[in-house]
Amino acid sequence: MKPGIIAFISFLCFFALSLKAQTTATPVGLPEKTYPWANNQLMEPADLNALLTAPNGSLPVIFNIGAVEDIKGACHIGAVNNAPNLEAFKKQLTNISKSTQIIIYCGCCPFTRCPNIQPAFLTLKKLGFTNIKVLDLPVNLKTNWIAKGYPLDKTVNN
Repeated sequence: MKPGIIAFISFLCFFALSLKAQTTATPVGLPEKTYPWANNQLMEPADLNALLTAPNGSLPVIFNIGAVEDIKGACHIGAVNNAPNLEAFKKQLTNISKSTQIIIYCGCCPFTRCPNIQPAFLTLKKLGFTNIKVLDLPVNLKTNWIAKGYPLDKTVNN
């Protein structure tokens, strides 16, 4: 075998071994984007569903900070990248204890590209909330919540 071919095959093997599973929406080859939340601040849809369907469970405060259907028990704010909706969100937070578990979601698109998640999360942090969770919707609400049969608020016309 020619030395150039051996070098090329060696490079491909090294490259393949150095790849890791992609855990964000960052395309391969680009630097990973940093987010203001830590991995332990993400909540899987199945975990939220378990909280909502548990008998006598302690329910978190859930905010829909996007323009999608409301999960059962969610307070609908609307897209917080719109200044009036962000102000409405802040107003809803005034009577909530800083240690209350708060879950935010949008679901219009993958949450890592969402224009609403980061402003809402940063607002909660700035206001001193300590138990913040971002609902992990890697595709959107329809795929990661509705298609799994998880509960929606049926009292709202969406």
